[in-house]
Amino acid sequence: MRVVTRIAFALLMISLAPVSQAANPDYRAPLSVAGSVTISLKQARAMFDAGEVFIDVRNPRLFKRKHIPGSYHLDLKNGFEKVALEQIADKAQPVVIYSSGVNCARGYRAVALAVSWGFTNVQYFRGGIIEWRNARYPFVYAGAKQRETW
Repeated sequence: MRVVTRIAFALLMISLAPVSQAANPDYRAPLSVAGSVTISLKQARAMFDAGEVFIDVRNPRLFKRKHIPGSYHLDLKNGFEKVALEQIADKAQPVVIYSSGVNCARGYRAVALAVSWGFTNVQYFRGGIIEWRNARYPFVYAGAKQRETW
């Protein structure tokens, strides 16, 4: 019954959220998602340096253009599924999920799904690739070139 409740909650959250900032320019992703830990840029960088799993849930075009090095790409709309996530990480393993940033609903929606699937160490990097880029942290740029600064 608990699993059904989690799934119903995740589906409700997904259905109520705008898809992108284009739908509502004033949209801001929730500050937190029940069952996960919202992490700061500094915490995300520490987890990156420690070699933790990062999941990028943006669309393929944006992922190809720029992403955090070593990130797995699981597009929220096509590929972010329980089986796919289980192939990347154990349910108790730290998993950092990010999208475009505070104006994007994909990150929080993916986090809610991961929690509903029983992942217990989900890290919600709300600031996403925008905050990462603004800090001039490493990223992979189009053509698979890795840049140390932005």
